[in-house]
Amino acid sequence: MEQAEPSVVARIEGRAGTILLNRPRALNALDQGMIDALAETAARFRDDPAVDLVVLEGAGGRAFCAGGDVRAIRAAALAGDAAVIERFFAGEYGLNRLIAEFPKPWISLIDGVCMGGGIGVSVHGSHRVVSEASLMAMPETAIALFPDVGTSHVLPRLPGARGAMGKWLALTGARLAGAEAVEAGMATHHVPRERLPALREALLAGDAGAVERHAAAVPPGRIEAERAAIERCFAPDDMASIMAMLAAEGTDWARSQAELLHRMSPTSLAVTLELLRRGAGMDLPACLEMELRLTRAVTRHPDFAEGVRAVLIDKDNAPRWQPPGMGEVDPAAVRAMFEG
Repeated sequence: MEQAEPSVVARIEGRAGTILLNRPRALNALDQGMIDALAETAARFRDDPAVDLVVLEGAGGRAFCAGGDVRAIRAAALAGDAAVIERFFAGEYGLNRLIAEFPKPWISLIDGVCMGGGIGVSVHGSHRVVSEASLMAMPETAIALFPDVGTSHVLPRLPGARGAMGKWLALTGARLAGAEAVEAGMATHHVPRERLPALREALLAGDAGAVERHAAAVPPGRIEAERAAIERCFAPDDMASIMAMLAAEGTDWARSQAELLHRMSPTSLAVTLELLRRGAGMDLPACLEMELRLTRAVTRHPDFAEGVRAVLIDKDNAPRWQPPGMGEVDPAAVRAMFEG
């Protein structure tokens, strides 16, 4: 019987340590085995003097990494298997910290879908390179999770006033296409797809400066056009005020954002705002510890299993949230979730 290809393919090519996320049928979503393999590989490349930099890519041409294996987490939550959930998130967040502290260039070539866990293995590295085929998002509120993988540290620090850009991305799950991710601050460089092979070749020679040389200028686009409205409407730290600001804005854009927010788990929206408020004043290790505590409460909340069911399993996109309305979420219950 032919052995299946590994889900993480690590090689030393020239002066580069290359890592291929190799689960294309699952859009390279991270499972426990991949997280363990990535952590082992990253530590090995970190300590190997033959490796000058790391190049991280996704297989299959459609996705860099579409997230984490939340179906498995839901199954564990429904079975009451807290140990499986703890191991997954502790391993994933440990990997995020390892990448953030990596002493060599960590260059992610994001040529496709990059969400959730995919953000976690890229955003903490030195170079996040997007192409016109890239799509970046943190869509967790739609499944009643929260923006994790260290983004409670990253999102409040995106360019702009009062953390509004990060709140907008986190609450709405807004999708950043191509160079929009550079505009928003989630990616560092935009390299057209046709230039990626030449860039990769230069990176294998250990030339991290090639990223800058191959990058294209990013002219003002959709994000810059919407930035002022984002900063007005998403400046508040509570959902009632955000919804009031969107209503007062009165534009098609504002109405579309309000419609998006009404689809999300009300509890998850409140948790996310509190998470980003706290994360704005914490370093990354503290943020990751906070997120790990929060996973314990959030995965026990009925909205999590229901959100994954509605979006990823039955795909009816008709979740029954508990409670169903933003105004019905108990702030004390939200605060209690942060105590783990």
